[in-house]
Order: sequence, then structure tokens, then C-alpha cells
Amino acid sequence: MTSPAVEIVDLVKRYGSTAAIDGLTLSAARGAVTAVLGPNGAGKTSTVEICEGFRTADGGTVRVLGLPPASAALRPRVGVMPQSGGVPPAARCGEWLRLVSRFHARPLDPGALLSRLGLSDHVRTPFRRLSGGQQQRLSLAAAVIGRPELVFLDEPTAGLDPQARHACWELVGELRAAGVSVVLTTHHMDEAERLADHVVIIDRGRVVAEGSPAALTGAERQLRFRARPGLALEELLNALPIGSAAKESPSGHYIVEGQVDPGLLATVTAWCAAEGVTADDLRIERRTLEDVFLELTGRELR
Repeated sequence: MTSPAVEIVDLVKRYGSTAAIDGLTLSAARGAVTAVLGPNGAGKTSTVEICEGFRTADGGTVRVLGLPPASAALRPRVGVMPQSGGVPPAARCGEWLRLVSRFHARPLDPGALLSRLGLSDHVRTPFRRLSGGQQQRLSLAAAVIGRPELVFLDEPTAGLDPQARHACWELVGELRAAGVSVVLTTHHMDEAERLADHVVIIDRGRVVAEGSPAALTGAERQLRFRARPGLALEELLNALPIGSAAKESPSGHYIVEGQVDPGLLATVTAWCAAEGVTADDLRIERRTLEDVFLELTGRELR
């Protein structure tokens, strides 16, 4: 099918007088990984929970695999990993996954899935006694065990150590290779760059940018270095080619953008030398998704 796995048009969700989602429109393609990014309170979790059928919208339309989110026909076709875990505290790890598997016609093998996610030694451990990372992994296992067509993953790697994060990434990659549609929220920009085919950045309940990671970050390279705070960047710009840009962000960290070539590098290092400044950690790199995110949503804490 060519219709989107998830299609949202003009979605509105209010909590009292606050509009958590304010006319949001986005779509997630079938067989692709769509990452939804945004600051705390941007409306990510509310959007996902409406798609999962756990909350009702106050306006707009939502279709999941072509159906309303609350449709009973979606239950065997959609896997859900909620942010809060969604597992009874007293449920034992292995028993819970076996129970969930019985609700599906062709489930994955529970034992193999537990092994894959490093939970084989905790089969008889109650959920409440698992570490935060282990709870996350069990919730992920429960979301994918039924071989769903679409999986919602809300902050799937929150609290995971590097090994567990990579295991999660590999599993998401295998889901996509098998044609499963994945919608995930995350605060890890590197995770979105690595996993997502399409990224949607939302802020204050609206989409502020979307596209592939490559399209959002562009092909531009940047020159970065560290030095004492408060350098006179206006003087540096006068020495750089027309069209270049320079900024200090955060304090003592400098970014020069433009046609990054040997001439620009020489100009920057010569200017630093004339100012009696040592350019520490000098490097050339591509603009990251985190750079784009901060430019669009700001750097202030919320």
C-alpha cells in the first residue's frame, strides 16, 4: 500500500487552557523509520498517545494504517512501547512476555527475544525489580513480539547504557528491513540521524521542520574551535570571504560557516595568531541534527 502508515492533519489537543498540540500535520511513510523530535513539552508524547488510541484529540484527523486510532482492528497490527513502561509491577519478566505473545497469531519466540535484549538472566525477576534500562528493554520486547506492521516507540533508549542502545538500534534496523513502519520519539539527536529515514521537529505543538537527516543538516561543513570567550568576531568576519558566518555558541566555542577550504582555514588560524589566541580542538565537520534542532527550537531551558 502507498498510503502513509500514520497520517495526521491539523491535530489539536488541549489540557485546560493550554494547547499541547496546535494544528499539527505530519505523516509517516510505510516501511520507514520516522523520528519525532522536540523539546520537553513540545507535544511529542501527546501526539503519539493519540495515535496509539490512549488519548482523544480535540480537533483534526488521525489515521493509523488507514483506520481511526481507537479501531479494534489495529490491535494485532500495531506494537506500542509507552514512555512509562506499561508493564504491571509484579509481573515477572519471562511470564509477561509469554502472556503478551499469546495475543498474537505469529509471535516471535519470547526466549529468543529476551536473549537478544540481554534479559535471559532476569526471566523470573518482577518488573519492579528490574533496572530502568532493563524495564525499557522488556517494554521494547513486548512492543515487537507480535510481528506488528507498525511500531510506536516513545523514548526507546532512555536510560540505556551504550551496549543496550546499540542492541535497540539493531532491532529497529531489522524492523525496517522487514518492512515494519516505525514511529519513534527521542531526545538523542545521534539516534535520529542514525535510524530515521524522515525526521519531524515539532515545537509548541506545531511542525517547525521536517525532512531526511541529510536534507535537514545540508551538505555544508563547519570549522569549530575553542578559545577564550568573547573574541571579536566582527573583525574575523571582515577577514573571511563574503557569505561566511561566525558565532560563539556556547561561550568559548566558536563555529565558522561558509566555503570551508584550505584558504578559510588559513585565514582563521592566522587571525587567531594575530589576536594571540590558541585555537584549541580545531576541526572541520558537517552540521549536525543537534545544530539544526537548537537553531529551530532555541537554547533556553524549559
